[in-house]
Amino acid sequence: MSVSIRTQDACVDFPVFDAKSRSIKRAVMGSAGGKVMADDNVVVVEALRNITMSLDEGDRVGLVGHNGAGKSTLLRLLAGIYEPTRGTAAVKGRVAPVFDLGVGMDPEISGMENIIIRGLFLGQTRKSMQRKADEIAEFTELGDYLSMPLRTYSTGMRVRIALGVVTSIDPEILLLDEGIGAVDAEFMRKARKRLQALVERSGILVFASHSNEFLAQLCDRAMWIDHGQIRQEGGIEEVVTAYEGDEAGAQVRTVLDKIAAEDD
Repeated sequence: MSVSIRTQDACVDFPVFDAKSRSIKRAVMGSAGGKVMADDNVVVVEALRNITMSLDEGDRVGLVGHNGAGKSTLLRLLAGIYEPTRGTAAVKGRVAPVFDLGVGMDPEISGMENIIIRGLFLGQTRKSMQRKADEIAEFTELGDYLSMPLRTYSTGMRVRIALGVVTSIDPEILLLDEGIGAVDAEFMRKARKRLQALVERSGILVFASHSNEFLAQLCDRAMWIDHGQIRQEGGIEEVVTAYEGDEAGAQVRTVLDKIAAEDD
């Protein structure tokens, strides 16, 4: 089966069934980037509007845009967590989403058991996860904490397990949100090396990040998401320059030149 992502005029609306607090929700949701519509009974936040994209095996796409622009909502649409309210979204291939830490994890069982469970959630077999468990455990650097219930973990510790599991598999479609953050800089540097190897093994990458350097390292094109719409798409340098300005574009160019020199 060929790996692909196809959306046509896909929209995602969130109805808010509380007309009494409409003015508050209008202010809050409006500042988050979504378009707010209302009738007599319901406030509707239009989180994504007319998203049309076509991705095939080998595509590496970075998503840029301010917080609340719709990047994470788009990733959830592609993961099948959200269905389009209007339009269509068709994804062919095994999807590995790296953004919802709570999904596929049980707070009442140990970290080691959650390594197995999260792998099952991502489509792996129990036997394959048992073979990988020790290597993943070593990567997380959590030591004896892995025998403790997940509810005792900090967010950063949960991120370590999530990253350890997802970077151990071979996804056909990788949906990555660097906003999972919450780990120390030294561990994130180690994680990035595994993420880069993971990207090389994946068929399609869609990556939301505020790090232009990391986008340039992992992606070959970009989409600027603005108020729930695709405002611009094209090469990484072109899109980042349009979004953030010449200085940011120059930073991307430096990274791309370095990558090109290393490939020569």
